[in-house]
Amino acid sequence: MDGALVVAKQWFVVHTLTGQEEKVKTAIEGKIAQQAAGGLVSQVLIPMEKVSEVKGGKKKISERKFFPGYVLVEMELTDDVWYLIKNIPGVSGFVGSGQRPVPLADDEIQAIVKAAEEKMEKPIPKVIFDRGESVRITEGPFTNFNGLIEEVNPEKGKLRVMVTIFGRSTPVELEYWQVEKI
Repeated sequence: MDGALVVAKQWFVVHTLTGQEEKVKTAIEGKIAQQAAGGLVSQVLIPMEKVSEVKGGKKKISERKFFPGYVLVEMELTDDVWYLIKNIPGVSGFVGSGQRPVPLADDEIQAIVKAAEEKMEKPIPKVIFDRGESVRITEGPFTNFNGLIEEVNPEKGKLRVMVTIFGRSTPVELEYWQVEKI
């Protein structure tokens, strides 16, 4: 060995423009493959979660980022790699204090990866409603009425909302997609 400092790979957080995470991930992987820095970057990760919503009586499962605007990169931080990533279009910079990025602690990255795996296995509702919450009806015969949620059924994606009709409080069963939070 010629006295060179051996630095272990660590996880860093790259701040991106919102919506640019996939482009940045692809660009990092492409640039690293083209450069001599190929062995310096191990993984590029965008933590995702599965969300479910019910529309028209059918359950739809989609994915969304649970850290929008951020990409996690496992790499050996050298000036060349730092400069290369920092100058990719869509990258705002690295998360950290001062001039140099601060790596994530091992337990932090393990918690993020574990949470991502769990959230991919078990979808969560896209919108979470609570009993007693005020909502506005956006679809159906009671459009533009406001009401209070009396009952929430996340398995079916349905709510029972108390709506005042002709001066009387009336329960109306609605699907999640038919209401919005006020």
